[in-house]
Amino acid sequence: MNASRNRRFLVPAIFRGLMGALAAAAVLSAQAQETAPMGHNQSQPPPLVQEGKTIKVSEHVYVIPDGRVNLVPNIGMIVGNRAALVVDAGMGPRNGETVLRELAKVNKNTALYFTTTHFHPEHMTGVQAFPPNTIIVRSQVQEEEVQKKQPEFIQNFSRRTADLKALLQDVKPRPPDILFDKEATIDLGGLTVKLLWLGPAHTRGDTFIFVQEDGVLFTGDAVINRFFPIFPDPDASGKNWLSILDQLDEFHARTIVPGHGEVGDASLIGIERTYLKAVQSRTAELKAQGKSADEAEKILTAEFRAKYPTWENPGWVGDAVKRFYAEMN
Repeated sequence: MNASRNRRFLVPAIFRGLMGALAAAAVLSAQAQETAPMGHNQSQPPPLVQEGKTIKVSEHVYVIPDGRVNLVPNIGMIVGNRAALVVDAGMGPRNGETVLRELAKVNKNTALYFTTTHFHPEHMTGVQAFPPNTIIVRSQVQEEEVQKKQPEFIQNFSRRTADLKALLQDVKPRPPDILFDKEATIDLGGLTVKLLWLGPAHTRGDTFIFVQEDGVLFTGDAVINRFFPIFPDPDASGKNWLSILDQLDEFHARTIVPGHGEVGDASLIGIERTYLKAVQSRTAELKAQGKSADEAEKILTAEFRAKYPTWENPGWVGDAVKRFYAEMN
């Protein structure tokens, strides 16, 4: 591992003076989440990880598919000769226990790593069920978001339904064992996995996981399949998101595991880019015509719902429009 172990993460002193600004950002984040996920998602069955549905997507990589259920991510299980790495774990320990049962079916190693594509509770909090010897690997930027935002997100989600409250009961962030700046490498035994932070997109701390020998790329919510991309709070960056998609092309991945939706090939990156560029371009046109952000949101939500009729959760179009509109100031 090209990163040092660190059982305790301390927020650098340079951030202490920013607490007032962070508090304001947290309020904005909470306000954005007041309409999400429930207000923007079309339906909400209990967000339970599927048992007995694991698929093999390459020689060493297995995925528990999300079943197109909101607040259930695609979960990765990467198995080497020496150790396994789990990518994301569902919401809360109940889902984490399901992941461990599925992992036991395809993995005999005792050494276990865990990482997350980003800090949102449905991707991270299942790790609470993982054994104490699990080595948790996380970027420094993502850990900052865990410290500053995740308790609010957990509280916010818990207020929505009895199912979510039960899944998140007594959940607390589990600290990382290994922190990295921009890149880390994990040797699972005959299998090399790269973890990369490329800047903000869906969240500030989006992490990409690339299984080199198998050509499998886990994108988190920076690429999703037939769901409208989510801009959950003011830290999401449309401009940098597009830049990151261009960088993902350079991996020449054979298989893409999106944050949500069906596993696919590299064309998923291009589909996401085409949509985001179109939203950015149309937003710029409407702003140049003197339309307000609210007017642009109304116009483009209708326009892109018609253009992408098979995509789910169209309420997120408006958030994308407003983010691109703000970035043009």
